[in-house]
Amino acid sequence: MVVKRFMEDIPQDRAQIEKLKKDLYANPFYVDKIISKDGKAASIYIPIEKKDQSFRISKEIEKILKTELAPNQKYYIAGLPVAEDTFGHEMFVQMGITAPMAGFFIMLLLFLIFRKPIALIPPMLDAMLSVIWTMGLLIGMGFTVHIMSSMIPIFLMPIALLDDIHILSGFFDRYPAIKDKRKALIATMKDLYRPMFFTSITSAVGFGSLALAPIPPVRVFGLFVAFGIMAAWLFTNTIVPAIIMLMNKEKLTAFLEKRQKKTSVFDKTLKAFGRFSFHRSKAILLISLVVLIIGITGIYQIRINDNPVKWFKPSHKIRIADDVMNKFFGGTYMAYLVAEGDKEDAIKRPEVMSYIDGLQNHLASLKIVGKTSSIADIVKRVNYVLHDEDKAFDVVPQSQSEIGQYLFLFSMTGDPDDLDNFLDYNSQKANIWVQMKGGENIQMLKVDKSVGNFMKDNPPPEDITIRWSGLTYINMIWQNLMVWGMLKAVLGSFWIVFFLMVIEFRSLRMGFISMLPLTIAIVSSYGFVGFAGKDYDMPIAVCSALALGMAIDFAIHYLQRFKAVYRELKDIEAANTFMAGEPYRAIMGNAIVISLGFLPLITSTLTPYVTVGTFFALLMVFSTLATLILLPAIMRLWGRSLFQKEVLR
Repeated sequence: MVVKRFMEDIPQDRAQIEKLKKDLYANPFYVDKIISKDGKAASIYIPIEKKDQSFRISKEIEKILKTELAPNQKYYIAGLPVAEDTFGHEMFVQMGITAPMAGFFIMLLLFLIFRKPIALIPPMLDAMLSVIWTMGLLIGMGFTVHIMSSMIPIFLMPIALLDDIHILSGFFDRYPAIKDKRKALIATMKDLYRPMFFTSITSAVGFGSLALAPIPPVRVFGLFVAFGIMAAWLFTNTIVPAIIMLMNKEKLTAFLEKRQKKTSVFDKTLKAFGRFSFHRSKAILLISLVVLIIGITGIYQIRINDNPVKWFKPSHKIRIADDVMNKFFGGTYMAYLVAEGDKEDAIKRPEVMSYIDGLQNHLASLKIVGKTSSIADIVKRVNYVLHDEDKAFDVVPQSQSEIGQYLFLFSMTGDPDDLDNFLDYNSQKANIWVQMKGGENIQMLKVDKSVGNFMKDNPPPEDITIRWSGLTYINMIWQNLMVWGMLKAVLGSFWIVFFLMVIEFRSLRMGFISMLPLTIAIVSSYGFVGFAGKDYDMPIAVCSALALGMAIDFAIHYLQRFKAVYRELKDIEAANTFMAGEPYRAIMGNAIVISLGFLPLITSTLTPYVTVGTFFALLMVFSTLATLILLPAIMRLWGRSLFQKEVLR
């Protein structure tokens, strides 16, 4: 028996090429692994010690390939390590592009809302300082800027703007009547202080709940965003009023008087919206119930699943390489089954080697598994070759000494390191390579369950344990831990927010009512995700934390303002008419800025950014509609009983 490289020298003529082809296809170990069945593609496996070096190594390989390959030859680089490391690299590049784009877009929207350049300074300064404080603290405390923490600026910017828009809108509405900046500002802050405080607290609680997640990067992300939210609240209550006081009185008066004389189509639409919501209360409650039921139905369609390769758009070279290589070979998604005995030479036992072979045969029957390789394949190949390639001997020998001799012979005639990928030095551990054509979590889970069922029906030999390893399996465990951990954390913070609302309004009923727009917005958004066939993956899981804080913001502002106005006017319909003015404008302005402000993310080459941008635009639509349609209807039906104590004050 001769053990040698399948190609010592490059073939120089057709005869040598045909011999090489024959040798390759004669060895099943190579087919679908080193060479494709149709002979159109060959592969090179590159083991790396650290995943975070994958992107750099792939770029160095590309340089070599561009100089060595012929013009008509193509190359592809795939695999989970390079996909994840490339995503990490491109994510920072994309954040450097999309975050400024989002900031500029938000600034443009603010100008369209307020029509005064100086009105842009308070919210943009608040957003910038909040991001700088948060990222500065994160880096100053020695934390690495990783995939999750790099997204802090894009999450923090819109939250920092929310209260600023309410202050500016309220101040601009009051100043023409009061004509005193200080008094108008005090009146505005008096009405808005409590709702701004509680909206900031609820948003911070939503993100702070991620501290309960089992993944350290997620905990860091949640805690620092929570810090950034409270920093934004501090700037809102200090810097924003200070800048307003610095505005030129004459120019401000002239601008607002001119603005007040104009009744825009936008204002007329909001007033009509308010009247419709108020006078169609019963129909709106019925429609809201139907929407809630439909949303819950959609949520049941959601499946928890992720695949890091799918974080790239289909046109990205990583996705293309993944598709091509899975078409030609056994699979780019690697997982490993490690068989371990309690004594040396445990793997050399015939029953153990046969069990590994049987396990491989079972794996090969699964559609998603393209190729398996193990020490059993090498032993069978040696047995086959030593018996003149008689197919009857393409089996595991039935003697431990024979298996030991074959492995010794193989290591002596070839490179001893050839066995290192499949067997440890003491023959106590064996590694089974499992190549899969898909890296979806649900696919890995199916393979895991199938192996579990096989082992249940066919228990491993005595003193042998078998466990999973490899990046595809680790990703499944990590994603499940993160998604379920975040889901549980958000559900827990939902009840904390409810408790805060009961404290804020000093009423169990008001606490319940304040949660209705939040509930409808989140259920509708996730219901839409389910009906659209979108998996509940990492980006969607992260969005759930932000959704909790932002979706209740409008409800808090609406109910607090309505309560204050009703206390003054003592008439439900008159209070509703007032709410359809400046409060509606502030809420709608926030909704427009946030939903459209996230749209630049849709241009990203990375699908998580696209998901975040689309989801929040959707969330803002549902949250705004739920607040401005449902709450007026509830106020008409139960407002008097809810605020009876306010009238008596």
